[in-house]
Amino acid sequence: MTDPIYAIGDVHGQLDELQRVLALIETDGGPDAQVVLLGDYVDRGPDSRGVVQFLLDAQMQGRNWITLKGNHDRYLSRFLNDMTVYDSATSHELHWFNPRLGGDKTMASYGVTADETDLLRPVLAAARTAVPQAHRAFLADLPLMHVTDDLLFVHAGLRPGVPLEEQVEDDLIWIRKGFIDDQTDHGRLVVHGHTSLDWPEHAGNRVNLDGGAGYFRPLHAAVFEGRQGWLLSEKGRQPIPPARS
Repeated sequence: MTDPIYAIGDVHGQLDELQRVLALIETDGGPDAQVVLLGDYVDRGPDSRGVVQFLLDAQMQGRNWITLKGNHDRYLSRFLNDMTVYDSATSHELHWFNPRLGGDKTMASYGVTADETDLLRPVLAAARTAVPQAHRAFLADLPLMHVTDDLLFVHAGLRPGVPLEEQVEDDLIWIRKGFIDDQTDHGRLVVHGHTSLDWPEHAGNRVNLDGGAGYFRPLHAAVFEGRQGWLLSEKGRQPIPPARS
């Protein structure tokens, strides 16, 4: 029998929601349950700093959690590294401090005021003082995927037809077109987030767990046994609804 493995969609600074779904996981699988978090711990929500610290504390406590990298996590790292506020992997050409991306909320959670009209160097100097080095190291070391016999966990998805060892970071944390609309069997069920929905869905070859916590909808957690999966709720396990055609 396959041991259950749990997954949590995009968190986006929603610490209370993260703690809520972790409680659901503990009820279902106990305190030592293996959990994969699908990335995007920061931006848009009110407590990005608290989420990062919570996950860092869990890592130091030896919790059986795997924290994957999302595109929003990379925004924070890149800004702190070299003042980057645009990402060439997106076609929107949005400044990271634009509320649509939510970097302004991340900076605010660290006590730094940031607006897309601000001069960047003073904001960067304040951010480098405010963001603990341990947070920067945690974000820098986030893995891009987690693979089991039956499942592949990744933030955004895969480039169909490209071997796993040749997948590139920009696709793994950004891809939509070419993956969301593709029915390729990837050899494993792909569990991902990144593309916000009103509710998680099962598309046959993939499961999208991003139910829109970045837009103040509930965060979602699921449990998988082999390729079978269920959403967790206060009422127990619920089927993951199929994708709408």
